[in-house]
Amino acid sequence: MRGRLCRAMDARVRELEAENARWRAENAELLRQVGELRGRVEKLMAALEEARRDGKRQAAPFRKADGPKSEPKSPGRKRGRRHGPHSHRAAIPPEEIDERYEAALPSNCPDCGGAHIAESHTAMQYQTEIPRRPIRREFTIHIGRCRDCGRRVQGRHQLQTSDALGAAASQLGPDAHAAFVTLNKGLGLAHGKCRQFFRDLFGIRIARATSIRSLLRTAQRVESAYAQIRVAVRDSASVVPDETGWRIGGQSAWLHVFVAPTATCYEIGDRSGRIAEQLLGRDWSGTLIHDGWSTYDAFEQAFHQQCLGHLQRRCREILETAVRGAVQLPRRVLTLCDEAFRLRRLWRGHRLSGDALAEAGLHLAARLEQLASGHFSYDPNRRLAKHLLKHPIQWFWFLIDPTIDATNYRAEQAIRPAVVNRKVWGGNRTWCGARAQSLLTSLLVTLTQRGQTALEWFAAARSSPIPLPLPP
Repeated sequence: MRGRLCRAMDARVRELEAENARWRAENAELLRQVGELRGRVEKLMAALEEARRDGKRQAAPFRKADGPKSEPKSPGRKRGRRHGPHSHRAAIPPEEIDERYEAALPSNCPDCGGAHIAESHTAMQYQTEIPRRPIRREFTIHIGRCRDCGRRVQGRHQLQTSDALGAAASQLGPDAHAAFVTLNKGLGLAHGKCRQFFRDLFGIRIARATSIRSLLRTAQRVESAYAQIRVAVRDSASVVPDETGWRIGGQSAWLHVFVAPTATCYEIGDRSGRIAEQLLGRDWSGTLIHDGWSTYDAFEQAFHQQCLGHLQRRCREILETAVRGAVQLPRRVLTLCDEAFRLRRLWRGHRLSGDALAEAGLHLAARLEQLASGHFSYDPNRRLAKHLLKHPIQWFWFLIDPTIDATNYRAEQAIRPAVVNRKVWGGNRTWCGARAQSLLTSLLVTLTQRGQTALEWFAAARSSPIPLPLPP
């Protein structure tokens, strides 16, 4: 009896051990599958984050979203005041007429072929054409020697761009050099296309390297004007910075832009706070309107306005994946942002005083700090709350100082043309070219800000024997 019981118990133990081993193997397989699935989720989340960053980059995407909109707006311009002014060429005659032509009546009627056509009156038509015939200039350079010091002296005409003679005596004019700046840095044409432009439009045959050398020499001529731009940005009461990726010789670099009311400074370098510190100085005490990059926190004496547009986009992205209670924080933050913009509209409409607006801004900052101080189980909300608590008063500083912007859109607009150029011809090949890129782009944008014609200024800078100052 005892033997049978022992054998039965042994058999049961073996069954339990086999079942336990089977469950252990199944559990190990499930753990392996969970590990694989977690790895796939991490990869998918990384790909999603990369796609979101790509969507935020300036000048991208180049294509519209797939499929038509569910409720598209009516095509064409709007009626009433929203229509805007009609654009057309002026009907008045030009101040100067260079060529006159007669459009005589045909000898036969185009309808019936009759030869008896009686002229009744005349009408005037005006045409503006572009000059395509290049101007060939010859300069007779008078050369002499000073009787006092014995130094060689030669004359210089105001249209000359260089004093070089001999093998370098054949040169381009100041307008041609200024055109290279506009075509390459302003319009984004590659050097090869600049060569094609001069050949097809004017019949001037140049090498591709001519455009490159011209830009480098122009950059040398405008060094002093670029220094004036840096001083103007440093002396401004408010600056809007931004940054984006760049390429130099196939290597990664960084393009920084600093927008002030009367000047815009570009500089290419690494991704660090060194460039901003060298431009503004650590003790700069103006107002920085930026996207929250931690480097700008080093300017402790400055006032800061965090970009509210970036905050709104971040909240909307969280709402795309949040469920149940996780939607509360981003929704309430968006409500506070809408309230801030509503208050600023009231102030602009003279329905709210400046003191009342500042008091409302402080109240909104307190509400935001209280809202972000809660406990959040959703990871994106925890990161958002941490970011909000780091700069509670800086989100609504534009209500305390209503003369500044609530977003860094000015810097994003300034950096967009440079990003388009990067997409066209890939950045710069050398650091020397990157330096020229910074100088010439800064001057192009600053001259536009100051209502100056960039082409005329660069032409004057190339023909001037001394550095040309930046116009006020």
